[in-house]
Amino acid sequence: MGDRNMLLWLEAPLQSWGHDSRFGRRDTLDFPTRSGVTGLICCALGAAGEQHELLSRLASSDMRVEAYPRADEQGRPLPRPPLLRDFHMVGSGYDASDPWESLLIPKKADGTASSTAIKMTYRYAIQDMAFAVVLGLPDDLAETIAKALVEPRWDVFLGRKSFVPTEMIFQGIHATHDEALSAARELASAKGRAPAFRVLEGEHEGDEVMTLNDVPVQFGEDKRYRDRRVTVQWMME
Repeated sequence: MGDRNMLLWLEAPLQSWGHDSRFGRRDTLDFPTRSGVTGLICCALGAAGEQHELLSRLASSDMRVEAYPRADEQGRPLPRPPLLRDFHMVGSGYDASDPWESLLIPKKADGTASSTAIKMTYRYAIQDMAFAVVLGLPDDLAETIAKALVEPRWDVFLGRKSFVPTEMIFQGIHATHDEALSAARELASAKGRAPAFRVLEGEHEGDEVMTLNDVPVQFGEDKRYRDRRVTVQWMME
């Protein structure tokens, strides 16, 4: 049973693919993480809990990403918009005498309310980008995921909740990786977008090699991840 190449198209006004975040700072990578794409697939499947077997099968699949910003009149990629920084204040305005609202007030380690009772967070998001993600999957798993993406059990988001896709995510199952990317580039051209960079798994000749802790081993309450190496290659002339 050979692998098939599933094309996912991730496009939205805002996306956020968390990596190395802390409570007060919710950052994003410049491209979709494996954990984020895996979580999206689990939502489509309605797969809750630890999901060891499913995560093991997905972790063994090859995942390649191409980024598509807007293109100029000559078809060249325009500079990407800067990351959006969204400032949040959490915990203000709650009534401590109300049993329900008191639960929402940030607490210290000893359970008492903090002196300010307010937490400030900065949340970052990618603006106006599209990404093609090609997953190499066994036939049976590819068909199951394809059906789920067309009719998802739960809502799907691009990274964090509230970032809703503006295009159908599932864009077909293709015989080869090249066929999948050809379909992605055709779709990008129709949308006035051009390829800017790609992300390959493993170490290759490229502009940047990164170590990411984004391969899910276990979901549920006790989430666990392992590392992988990726190479970023810029495609702009």
